[in-house]
Amino acid sequence: MPVLSEAIRAKSLLRAKPEKRSLPLEARMPNIKVFSGTSHPDLAQRVVDRLGIDLGKVVTKKFSNLETCVEIGESVRGEDVYIVQSGSGEINDNLMELLIMINACKIASASRVTAVIPCFPYARQDKKDKEPSRAPISAKLVANMLSVAGADHIITMDLHASQIQGFFDIPVDNLYAEPAVLKWIKENITEWRNSIIVSPDAGGAKRVTSIADRLNVEFALIHKERKKANEVASMVLVGDVKDRVAILVDDMADTCGTICHAAEKLMEAGATKVYAILTHGIFSGPAVSRINNACFEAVVVTNTIPQEQHMKDCPKIRCIDVSMMFAEAVRRTHNGESVSYLFSNVPY
Repeated sequence: MPVLSEAIRAKSLLRAKPEKRSLPLEARMPNIKVFSGTSHPDLAQRVVDRLGIDLGKVVTKKFSNLETCVEIGESVRGEDVYIVQSGSGEINDNLMELLIMINACKIASASRVTAVIPCFPYARQDKKDKEPSRAPISAKLVANMLSVAGADHIITMDLHASQIQGFFDIPVDNLYAEPAVLKWIKENITEWRNSIIVSPDAGGAKRVTSIADRLNVEFALIHKERKKANEVASMVLVGDVKDRVAILVDDMADTCGTICHAAEKLMEAGATKVYAILTHGIFSGPAVSRINNACFEAVVVTNTIPQEQHMKDCPKIRCIDVSMMFAEAVRRTHNGESVSYLFSNVPY
């Protein structure tokens, strides 16, 4: 009997399905390294936390003459490298640091180097506004610099002008904050069905119409004329906002003069509440004090730029975390998958 029972047990074990064991992400995503520049280490840490890997070791410092020095602290030979560096803070220093990090990884035999640039620097200098003009197209210069440094691929979000993608001879994935914005509106604005989406300038018309269509609400437009950069001469509202919640949507806010004037215009036109939702909250100069004194219910930005200090200084500022979108873009790029899913969905 003992011999028979052992035989039966052995036979049942052979028939049993093997136990499924989930591999750690490092095993499923081999040969990947993610490094952070000094502009936004918090976002980089959030990205690697979502990927389930460790942040790569890198030391950045400045010499006494303020030259930037970068030391990559681990081997990148044959690795798929991602460098997270946003165009914020000390923009020129951070851009130079990114270029040096890219070049350091490339000459250390990395198989591919991807620059993850949540907020693209110099994106507003994308064309000559008037002819004749001796103004530079600095966004094109930055594109050339990244390519010459050795970048093989660029991942960014909500470029100020979509034609910047054409400045590159390497692949560029321009992610959209729109899915995260729609999610925030539905979860945080109870009267969103009685809202109207407003663009503070003609350039954002395509952006607001897309959001309005997906929410099945109407949209309006504010036509503005500028005296000079960061100074608006006049505004004309095109659309009916009376007795509605007005949601201003734009890709970035710098000194916030435009959106604060727009908010006043909307309240004068009969809007019940005004929200502003912006992808890149630069908030330079008098921006925070202007928001504090404006009639906004909330000014919502993403964390493509660090917002901790801004949120401390202004309780109206709220932040949407987009690290999951960048993490999923990195994962899909590394695995050779399409990133188009991210254009209309928020990964969880």
